[in-house]
Amino acid sequence: MRTSQLLTIDGLAVSNKAKAGMALVNLRNLGIWPTLVGAEGGYNAAGDILTQTVDGFDLNNIWDEFQASVALLNANRQVVVDLLTFPVTNLIDRVAQVSTTNFEKASEYGEPRGARPSGAYFNLGYDFEWYDLSARFTWKFLAEAPSSQVTAINAMALEADNRLVFNKVMDALYNPANRVADINGQDVNVYALYNNDGTVPPTYKSNTFDGTHTHYLASGATAVVSGDLDDMYEHLRHHGYSAENGVTHVLFVNSSEAKLIRKFRVADGDTFDFIPATGQPAQFLDSTVILFGGTQPSSSYRGLNVIGKYGYMLVVEDDTFPPGYMALIGSGGAANLNNPVGLREHLNTSLRGLRLVKGPNPDYPLIDSFYQRGFGTGIRQRGGAVVMKITAGSYSAPTFA
Repeated sequence: MRTSQLLTIDGLAVSNKAKAGMALVNLRNLGIWPTLVGAEGGYNAAGDILTQTVDGFDLNNIWDEFQASVALLNANRQVVVDLLTFPVTNLIDRVAQVSTTNFEKASEYGEPRGARPSGAYFNLGYDFEWYDLSARFTWKFLAEAPSSQVTAINAMALEADNRLVFNKVMDALYNPANRVADINGQDVNVYALYNNDGTVPPTYKSNTFDGTHTHYLASGATAVVSGDLDDMYEHLRHHGYSAENGVTHVLFVNSSEAKLIRKFRVADGDTFDFIPATGQPAQFLDSTVILFGGTQPSSSYRGLNVIGKYGYMLVVEDDTFPPGYMALIGSGGAANLNNPVGLREHLNTSLRGLRLVKGPNPDYPLIDSFYQRGFGTGIRQRGGAVVMKITAGSYSAPTFA
């Protein structure tokens, strides 16, 4: 009888002779020597684990590069998101509806009437969700993948995060539906812009409103005309979002609307002339035409592509904005409280932004690592923006995916 070849490990008899079709993989040749579960002998040394991609790039250096790229992304968030949002860490904002009072004629013996706010308060909430994406860097993949493939997966994750934040912010702006967020077991309204939900906007100067007021407009025609821009500007001005109050009006349009806006002229009955930005294609003008009351706008506003100015509005053209829609915001600048959308992040500063979470093995962080972001949105400045759909019908929101 042939003697079996056995290997004894902690009292267990295990054959060290491979059966047909089940030859063992030599992990040492792959640069890996796994620790046996329950075995004695300590921890893996740095020389015992996979440290390079197949084309010779150090995995630790790649990890450091990934961390640096994530930090760069957090420091340079898309300029559109910056101009639309301001940072929020509060779970709920309690906002008072501004009310007024009046003086009365004083009497010789009477006590004056006390002034007290009579307006209602309402709570503004911001939803919050965690989002994650696993890179699935297993040791088998890293043993065969060139560094370019590993880096490509990181780039895909960064692009997916940019798109996620952008789409959520844009949906908060363009979608007229109020939402409900569960905040510590309490249902709290997450509002859109003014949307005919019964909320009465505060009076501003001589401008009064009712509960049907909305900032989601339909143009009434299938092509944009200058009167559409006039209406949008009025919807911000009559709430106090104006240049004298430190607000810059930025109109976001797709190229399909931009080509028509470029043609607006007072001579054709429009309220203002469209003034091209510096660096735009040259135009022939009548020799008697004189530019007065202002200058050409710059071709860039905080990194955005400005094609020109109509009235008080800088016109930004970008095909990331949906065709058939225009959005006018009163921006106070990057991450300014005057911006319409609140971008809520975690109270814990270490949990903000896009995070790259390492896997369970500290010597080998890429394996089982994943990307994570927690955030939510909500509108606080309900009168600080207006959206118009170019349609003969009624307003409906675009889809951002």
